[in-house]
Amino acid sequence: MTQQPQTVTVYILDKEYHVVCPQEERHNLERAAVYLDSKMREIRRSGKVIGAERIAVLAALNITHDLQHRTRQLDEVSDQGGEQLQKLLQQLDHALSDG
Repeated sequence: MTQQPQTVTVYILDKEYHVVCPQEERHNLERAAVYLDSKMREIRRSGKVIGAERIAVLAALNITHDLQHRTRQLDEVSDQGGEQLQKLLQQLDHALSDG
C-alpha cells in the first residue's frame, strides 16, 4: 500500500516553508533544509551579500560546485577501480590459461 505524501515544514533563514513529499523522503528533505539553511547563514554572516534571493543563489552555486567536484572525484575513483579490476581479470585469465 502506497503512503500518501505529507506536508513537511522546514525553516530556512527564519522563514517557514511547507513542502509536500513522500513519507520515506521526509528525513532527507529535513536534512537538505538544514544544510541549505547553514550554507545560507554562512554567506549572510560574511556580510558581503545582502538580500535573501542573492544569498539563495550563491548558496545554490556553492552547493552545485561542491556536488560537481565530488562527482568528478567519484568518477576518478571509479575509473581507477575499473582499471584495477581489468588488470585483475587479465591476470586471472592468464593464470587460468596456464593451468
